[in-house]
Amino acid sequence: MRKLIGKKAQNMFLLTSLLFAGANTFAQTNDTSLPKLIEKNSRHAFLVDGKPFLMLGGQAHNSSAWPALMPGVWKSVEAMHLNTLEVPLYWEQIEPQAGKFDFSLVDTLLTQARQHNVHLVLLWFGTWKNGSNHYMPEWMKRDAEKYPNITGKTGKPIDSPSPHSKATLDADIKAFSAVMHYLKQADTQHTVIMVQVENEPGSWDTVRDYSARAQKLFEADVPPELLKPAILKALNIPENSKGTWAKVFGERADEYFQAWSIARFIEQVAAAGKAEYPLPLYVNVALRDPLTNPPATHYESGGATDNVIPIWKAAAPSIDLLAPDIYLSGSERILKVIDLYTRADNTLFVPEAGLVADNAKYFYEVLAHGGIGFSPFGIDDNGDSSNDDHLAERLAPFADEYTMAAPMMRELAQWAFDDKIKAVVEHEDGAEQSIKLGAWDAVIKFGSGRGGELKPNTDHNGKAMIVSLDKNKFIMTGTNCRVTFRPLGSNTDKAWQYLKVEEGWYENGVFKSLRILNGDETDWGGPAIGDKPRVLQISLVVR
Repeated sequence: MRKLIGKKAQNMFLLTSLLFAGANTFAQTNDTSLPKLIEKNSRHAFLVDGKPFLMLGGQAHNSSAWPALMPGVWKSVEAMHLNTLEVPLYWEQIEPQAGKFDFSLVDTLLTQARQHNVHLVLLWFGTWKNGSNHYMPEWMKRDAEKYPNITGKTGKPIDSPSPHSKATLDADIKAFSAVMHYLKQADTQHTVIMVQVENEPGSWDTVRDYSARAQKLFEADVPPELLKPAILKALNIPENSKGTWAKVFGERADEYFQAWSIARFIEQVAAAGKAEYPLPLYVNVALRDPLTNPPATHYESGGATDNVIPIWKAAAPSIDLLAPDIYLSGSERILKVIDLYTRADNTLFVPEAGLVADNAKYFYEVLAHGGIGFSPFGIDDNGDSSNDDHLAERLAPFADEYTMAAPMMRELAQWAFDDKIKAVVEHEDGAEQSIKLGAWDAVIKFGSGRGGELKPNTDHNGKAMIVSLDKNKFIMTGTNCRVTFRPLGSNTDKAWQYLKVEEGWYENGVFKSLRILNGDETDWGGPAIGDKPRVLQISLVVR
């Protein structure tokens, strides 16, 4: 009984140390610089208070950013140990009457976020929300002639706003500019670190707008911005192409026209907002299948899907990054999406992921690709926070990872920027994988138990992340996996051993050792990590 109590106390001490260290990772500093994105050698970092910052995020449900619902949201924030909350701003609430703005919701969010020592990413639910205009103010919805929706190919109206309406554009510019102007005045301490412009823009049920105004533009020549050789090459179009949309882009002309039209609309909104307050801005993306190149009739047309990223980059330079919302299934598809949105001209950020246990492992892959943040969607269970046990169980896979990551958040952000992080996630076949680490090859086996034959993970949730501190020294974490090493290069096939394996945590940039692992903890095939992530510092030596 004494041993059990001692172990429990030890675990509580470790957890308390982790949370205490994590809680102070972004206390107010004297740095007055704006949050900003930087790039070096095609890697990206997000600077907050002048230092690399990793968003350990979570997104509230669509209709949860109202004062009466926020206590439940904050309960989820605390349960997840996150440092960044993504939360909507509703155009219908901000401008209930034309030209009359109400920023009380902004004030509430700022005040409460500061009380909880959490940063905010604000989501502008303006002209587009998942392809529709449902968050427009009532005075706009009542005037369909002035603020029109798209006309479908058969002439029927589509439940999606037209990107060719100047009245809609002017109204969105005015409202978003007012929001950014107010933020600059009300948030001098940079509680808000980034803003999303619109939400999953695009159109369902039609590839593009077929209204008379849109058709006239479609039959005109392609804008010169898209005829640059580099852009045409990226779109697999001959570099000397010119003429109408149909002539230049063939069977993809409708979709490319829609992407250009929506991106140009959003560019004007974003540019006006940045002129008031130049926070980093992004657009989130409803994805298509990244493996099969389906036609736009199978997904939300006009958004920044992987095949039209070059169009969006040309059309909307004020948008700092295009961010994939990951609701796909299967490791091959998800890993492909992460690859596609990791570009020299695009910072990787996953602002939404399905709140399912399996998705927590992709947090590691985002870091390994140099990403700046990760966020599951709907952390507050759509306003239902009455069952604390259910809440804890639902959020646990992400809470465990954030608890591990919070004390070394700044270090992880810097390591990702410096390309020092490698990761693997378990695929559906459960097969072992390897990580190349210069002088060493790390072999990751997924499962539990001892020796070469591990008990398989039933839900394939194994993962491992390794940080190279120097040639023979590494930080490792993961779940439901075991690691062993093989020397490479001139040391191939030489005998080797663990010089030291320590379990611990980071505090103020320094690794704190809880214990040295040896014997059963490092034999039987190497150090193992169970269903809770642990931080190991591993040193190796060739005999």
